Amino acid sequence: MLNEEVRNIMTKDPVVASPNHTIKEVTELMTSKTLQQIPVVENGKLMGLITSYDLWKHLGRDDVSDTDTINDAMTSQVLVIRPKDKVGTAAELFIDRRFKTLPVVNLDNELKGVVTAFDVIKHVFKKEYPNPILYKEELK
Repeated sequence: MLNEEVRNIMTKDPVVASPNHTIKEVTELMTSKTLQQIPVVENGKLMGLITSYDLWKHLGRDDVSDTDTINDAMTSQVLVIRPKDKVGTAAELFIDRRFKTLPVVNLDNELKGVVTAFDVIKHVFKKEYPNPILYKEELK
């Protein structure tokens, strides 16, 4: 179960943002989609990750402007994982690094999807309990 490839459990078409999106646009996007992290992509290539924490930290500054873009707030040094890496590797990274989302990129740094800590938990749970009694709709 943990030896399966990440590409089998990742979200293949995640919500993404461009480095030129404003802080306001991304805040509204995160709120409407109930997301805490969004990959930042330009021309298909991963540029970084914007998190609710990044936004909170940026909005706490004294020099915030309505024209600020997420390029001003995003994390550009992001740990990534490859589609053929194992689910167990993702789990270990989540435990070790204390974050919730890993962008999945190919060797050319093109975003192929994202895998979250919840994806790993759901994968392991469904292997053990293929027909859950509670929360059936959320685990599909």
